Amino acid sequence: MTSEKELGVRLDKWLWAARFYKTRAIAKEMINGGKVHYNGQRTKSSKLAEVDAVIRLRQGYDEKEIVIKKLSEQRQKAVVAQTLYEETPESIAKRETYAEARRLNVLNNPAPDTKPDKKQRRQLIRFKES
Repeated sequence: MTSEKELGVRLDKWLWAARFYKTRAIAKEMINGGKVHYNGQRTKSSKLAEVDAVIRLRQGYDEKEIVIKKLSEQRQKAVVAQTLYEETPESIAKRETYAEARRLNVLNNPAPDTKPDKKQRRQLIRFKES
């Protein structure tokens, strides 16, 4: 009988097992939507994942670059799922930089406390038109 390592695992199934996405359907949707790149190229959800392959994926504001370390078809505890991959140091540094920039932007540009009244709306319209 052949093992998982010889055959490989479907990419959507591996992403689900590694707990990047809650369901396989969401994983498949993200792959088909171009949010997941396998070894630098867009791919299909049926692509067989291999050990040491590089995957770049987007999750919300974050973009992660990971290297597959183990293959699994079964979704297990988060502690076990984290052993299936390793995030590159460049990816971690980039995510931290972007997170800090987002945090500073929120602090420097707070939302107004109230909606503009009629007079303020007219001033905004005049300002935008000029």
